[in-house]
Amino acid sequence: MMQSRSSVEQGSVKGSKQNLMIGVGLRHAHFQEALANPAALDFVEVHSENFFGNGGAARAVLLEVAEHYPVSLHSTAMGLGSECAIPEAYLLSLWQLIESVSPVLVSDHAAFTWGEFNANPVHAGDLLPLAYNAQTVELMAGNIRRFQHSINRRLLVENVSTYLAPAGSTLSEPEFLTAVVNETGCGLLVDLNNIVVNARNSGTNDVLGYARAWLDKIPAEHVGELHLAGYSDVKEGDLVIDDHARPVSEEVWLLYAHALQRFGAVPTLIEWDNELPTWQVLVSEADKARSLAQEVLTHAE
Repeated sequence: MMQSRSSVEQGSVKGSKQNLMIGVGLRHAHFQEALANPAALDFVEVHSENFFGNGGAARAVLLEVAEHYPVSLHSTAMGLGSECAIPEAYLLSLWQLIESVSPVLVSDHAAFTWGEFNANPVHAGDLLPLAYNAQTVELMAGNIRRFQHSINRRLLVENVSTYLAPAGSTLSEPEFLTAVVNETGCGLLVDLNNIVVNARNSGTNDVLGYARAWLDKIPAEHVGELHLAGYSDVKEGDLVIDDHARPVSEEVWLLYAHALQRFGAVPTLIEWDNELPTWQVLVSEADKARSLAQEVLTHAE
């Protein structure tokens, strides 16, 4: 059995502004500057799969980064909602990376990615949406339990943006995620931009009302991280895409204030994956998040 040398505390993640953690998603284009010009960041987050395999230049750079910043590992390929089990080779690679980096957080998505072809696992190459029902809760819970038991880490599960609704849903997304938490004891990574994107694409006239109601339906004590990002309009007034290619939207900043009031000082990350800005611009987004969080949490004390 794979057993990590550290585990994430299972208790409440609420806190005051004194233990607020603000970070950024660190992509390869920013590695050199992040090392040459260390910023006042509490952590950085990387995509786990980019650093699988022992040795090599990528792992060496990540270990150097870990000497300057606490690291969060954000996975995209575990396939927690897949009918077939997480491949053993994938779990082993992730465990080895966790042992190497000692991350402060480990996360993946409420999506399916794995299927089978000729009895072999095949990866879909994307985060595909789930039907929210009791059967899928059990499927996902089984995969989460396997991860948490094998690696001895609490996993954070992220809500995803969806552009079509699979048939067979009998639960709302908050109800589904709450059921998964109750079954496994996992935590939640709440992506505020994904909630806003889904609200915009639902056609609602009250995006913030939709999004705040979503937050109010999930168990606050299990929220372990927040993601903030921007979206793009494919066609104005028609469809928005969760592409992480823009600054954090005004809607997400407003929703972040509500999340802070409800969840407290949860670790918060700025995601920017496409059309990358300069390192300074990315850090300035993190500074904005810190200022807003300190203001909201001060008023809440």
